[in-house]
Order: sequence, then C-alpha cells, then structure tokens
Amino acid sequence: MKSSIYGLTREQLIDWSMENGQKKFRTEQLWDWLYRKRVQTFAEMTNLPKDFIALLEENFCINPLTQKVVQEANDGTVKYLFELPDKLLIETVLMRQQYGLSVCVTTQVGCNIGCTFCASGLLKKQRDLTSGEIAAQIMLVQRYFDERKLDERVSHVVVMGIGEPFDNYDNVMNFLRVINDDKGMAIGARHITVSTSGLAPKIKEFATNGLQVNLAVSLHAPNNDLRTSIMRINRSFPLEKLFEAIGYYVEKTNRRVTFEYIMLNNVNDRPHHAKELAELLKDMKKLAYVNLIPYNPVTEHDQYSRTPMDDVLRFYDVLKKNGINCVIRKEHGTDIDAACGQLRSKQMKKQHQDEKEENAEVSGFRHKIQTKSENK
Repeated sequence: MKSSIYGLTREQLIDWSMENGQKKFRTEQLWDWLYRKRVQTFAEMTNLPKDFIALLEENFCINPLTQKVVQEANDGTVKYLFELPDKLLIETVLMRQQYGLSVCVTTQVGCNIGCTFCASGLLKKQRDLTSGEIAAQIMLVQRYFDERKLDERVSHVVVMGIGEPFDNYDNVMNFLRVINDDKGMAIGARHITVSTSGLAPKIKEFATNGLQVNLAVSLHAPNNDLRTSIMRINRSFPLEKLFEAIGYYVEKTNRRVTFEYIMLNNVNDRPHHAKELAELLKDMKKLAYVNLIPYNPVTEHDQYSRTPMDDVLRFYDVLKKNGINCVIRKEHGTDIDAACGQLRSKQMKKQHQDEKEENAEVSGFRHKIQTKSENK
C-alpha cells in the first residue's frame, strides 16, 4: 500500500522532493494544492511538472480513507465511519462549538488500555494509524464543507477518539505538526488538545516537544483503588507516578492541564469522591481544570449507568467550593451513536451478522445441490 502524503510535514516533504531532484518551490506549490486548494488527485496539480506528478503518483496516495457511514445529529454533530486501505474501520466526529468547528480524531484501530466503561476498548488494538491516516480524517471532514460550498473550516482538533494517542506517539506528533503548519491547515496549537489515559513517560516527553498543544488526562477516579478497578492502566502508572509526570509537564510548560472525569452512577460520583478529587488537585489549583462528562451508556458495559444531573451538580458544587476550576461538558450527538467507538462496534456487528447470513445461504445452496446430486 502507498502511504498517504498527508503523513509528511512540510519539512519532510521538502527533503523528500529535493532528494528526488525537485526544487524547493515545487514542494511549496504541492503543499498549497494539498492543504489550501485541497485537491484529491495529483493530476489536478496543474502547475507541477509531469515528471514530478508521476513521481508523486508512484510513491504516495493522497486520501487513504473511504467514507462508509455518516450520521448527522440534530445539534449539528456529524459522526463518520471511515474504512482504511486494509478494510479496518475507524470513527471521526465533527462537533459544532460556540468557538468553531472541532474534530475528534482516532489514532488507533481498537485500544489496549482496557477501561471498563469505554466502547473504544471493546475490540483490542489491531494496529496504529499512520500520521497520514490521522491527518486524512481532518481533510475529509473539511472536504464535507468544501463540497457543500459552505464557508466553514475546521478550527479545533481534539485527539480523543479510538485508541491511546501516546501509545502511537511518533505518528501523533507528526500529525500535529502537519495540521499546525501555518502554510497548511493552520490549526493553532492552542486549539489542539491531546488526551491520554496516563502514560507517564510519554507525558514527560510531550512536555519537551516544543509544541504548545493542550494536554488532557483521563482521570475518572480520585484514588488508586477505584481508578485501578475501572482503568487497567493504573496498575502500571498509579496516581503517584501519573502526578509526578504531570508535575514535570506543568513545571516545563507552565500550561494548564484538563482532567477528564466521566460520571458513573454510584461508582465515582458521590460527594466524598468530589472531596477526594479536590484534595488530589489542591497543589495545582491554578493550572488544573476538571471536565465533568455525562456518561453515554454502552450496551456491552451494562454495569454502568448515567449519573443523574442533580448528582452531577452536587459533585460540581463540591469542587467549586474547594477552589477547583471545573465545567460540565456539553453533550453532542445524543440522538446518534454518541459514545466513542459505538458506531464502529455496531457496524462490525452488522458485518458479522451479514457474513453469518451469507454463509448460511451458501451452506443451504450447497446442501440443495448435494441433495439433487444424490437423488440423481
């Protein structure tokens, strides 16, 4: 399979082009065709020499994804199911926010982190996405608006889809540099957030990468026993190791950290949990921001249910009274497959059922033929 040209940063593309006998300004033209004009074939790049176009076609594809399903919610949220070149499926979500259009991208096919409440981890990781496959999600969402002649552009990106971004660290960092390039998509670093379930060593590495991208940590519990029971990663990186890494990040960057906290009814949402959480964050009050997230129920995880809003507000009040900055996340796409990974999981079940029915038909057809043959 040819790799997607979206996976190369502008500097990498310049180096590759010059190594292959092309002048630097040709790469700038190529970059403009890709990210400003957003063409879908190399043949459309009319000011590039034919030999350069042939070279590009020989080595790269542009868009490696095929759109399989699109779900549009009443609130403007759009959920996409994309197929990769090897027929694996991923999800991408477009959310309309007051501040602009935000896209949530996927970084892995499946997930090995093993959070017990999450639809993304229902299927184990099959592989990492390349940086080109991650960037192509943004480009196809933008194409959705381009084709409809809508004067709108993707302005914000959250790396919070299927998979653990820091388990695919190099590809994710390359992707961030591609979309942040001011001559390309030009999505500002302050408008990009990467979420991690808590890979402590990678948080430290992220602190020194030079990108001014926001960090979010999926916390979901205020103590080790509870966190370990719902998030397997806490066995490897308990809260002591996690917060040591977060402290290093804050020291190096002086940037705020968002803590994501999914509200699970009668599991992690009682007032005493809120007090524990406030105590956990007390030394970094000025740079800690808690995002309380209503739970989207997942059929396969029926041991969990949504916290009633009165209890969410009670939890919120405890945090605020203890000086913790927090917000209750606005929900998006509640009338479609809202939870991350649900659409993919549903589609794979459908494919599996279709295959079973097809196999049953084939088996029945063979049986008829065999019966006819025996009767002869």
